[in-house]
Amino acid sequence: MLDNILTILIFFPALAAMLGFVVEKGSIRAFGVSVATVEFVLSLALWYAYDPSVVGMQFMESMPLIPAFGINYLLGIDAISLFIIVLATFITLIGIATLGEVKNIKNMIITLLFLEMTMIGVFSALDAIVFYVFWELSLVPMLYLIGAWGGPKRIYASIKFFLYTFTGSLIMLVGMLFMAYFYYQATGAWSFSILEWYRLVLPENLQLWLFVAFFMGFAIKVPMFPFHTWLPYAHGQAPTIGSVILAAILLKMGTYAFVRFSLPMFPDAAVFFMIPIAIIAIIMIIYTAMVAYAQEDIKQVVAYSSVSHMGVIILGTFALNVEGITGSVFLMIAHGVVSGALFFLVGVIYDRRHTKMMSEFGGLAHVMPRYATIFGVMMMASVGLPLTINFIGEFLSLLGFYKQSHILTLLAGTAIIVGAIYMLTAYKKAFFGEVTNEKNKNLPDVNKREMFALIPLVIITIWLGIYPKPVLEPINNSVEAIVSLMNEKAITQEAKNRIPDPMAAKVSTPHGGTH
Repeated sequence: MLDNILTILIFFPALAAMLGFVVEKGSIRAFGVSVATVEFVLSLALWYAYDPSVVGMQFMESMPLIPAFGINYLLGIDAISLFIIVLATFITLIGIATLGEVKNIKNMIITLLFLEMTMIGVFSALDAIVFYVFWELSLVPMLYLIGAWGGPKRIYASIKFFLYTFTGSLIMLVGMLFMAYFYYQATGAWSFSILEWYRLVLPENLQLWLFVAFFMGFAIKVPMFPFHTWLPYAHGQAPTIGSVILAAILLKMGTYAFVRFSLPMFPDAAVFFMIPIAIIAIIMIIYTAMVAYAQEDIKQVVAYSSVSHMGVIILGTFALNVEGITGSVFLMIAHGVVSGALFFLVGVIYDRRHTKMMSEFGGLAHVMPRYATIFGVMMMASVGLPLTINFIGEFLSLLGFYKQSHILTLLAGTAIIVGAIYMLTAYKKAFFGEVTNEKNKNLPDVNKREMFALIPLVIITIWLGIYPKPVLEPINNSVEAIVSLMNEKAITQEAKNRIPDPMAAKVSTPHGGTH
């Protein structure tokens, strides 16, 4: 059943995008929505067919590309990648379906479909080179989205985004090549299979260097402090749909890659760097929350809030236990839903007023009650109100790291209080009080097209906040497999009493032996 479903999911939007060049401009919106709907339905079929009781990768596909160097078209997913793929197809669908009047809408829809291909490719690839190709290709449509449809400083923002992420990716590529070389040293055969690399047991000194190489690529994508400065510009200048996809999906590539690469491949290095990375994450959480409080532009408030929440995801990931990593993966999904909705909501008011400055608003709850209600729900979800989706992920992430350090977890927890302060302050400025600006007195409330995007996001936010089991349990099973692998490799490494020869990497068998 569902043979080659991942290949279809990856390349169907790209083929449709190329076909889109010959579609008439008047039909392109319906064409884009149709393609995105089929893609979303395929991702739901993938979820339906996924067996959460099976440990390991499912729906695997393999085809040799460059056999001499062990490069294969290798795809497969577990629950960690499954739900991000479903989220990516869903966000793309509602993004295309709710596009307002934009110049060159045909080019925008084609760009979004190409971007969808790269996103699903990243979360499906199990060969490092295939992963890297999709990872790099994702930069191009996003560069175009910001540069062609962005604000006044769009060229600066798009170039800064590209240079930061491209530089980090090149360092990551060097790490991948070294990883393949060490695998060759250990086995006499080349391989870029991530699953084969999992079996490679490296001495700690090599793990440290390789961890840093991969870390640079992933940390810039997240983005972690101090590499975060490209993100507020990118969000601030990007069109609404660009900000939504950037926050909901593209930033998750970095956090997903930590779980897929760094933890299972370099468990000793992950332990070594746990506290330094946790400190960086806490700086992210607190510093960007304080910067968010100082903003006058409501989109910048949401942008810095997004960085702050990514810090909680990093903290949970580097708790290095099942609770923390499960919480961080669930929070990736939650953050995608909530931050995506908040950027949609900012876009709604920007379409009406063509400004994002909170000083221009005030009293919007009187004029746009439905809009104010939906914004209030999503704001409460953003600050981690119990029975909303973010609370589950934040609670588990902090619970996981509490086992590693009580003090650092306490510091991270204060950010939730700061988050409540800046979000409630922003909400008060924009929605409460009297309507003092004449331009705001006759603003239309959210229309049917906007409700189509926002209502499902509200339902998901509350549903998974109350009953997270359908998503949380499969994720937990996949995370348990990764933590088990980390523990097994740590024991194997200890049994070898640390290999003194830097070239003496070994490949462990499933039974703990070596060859």
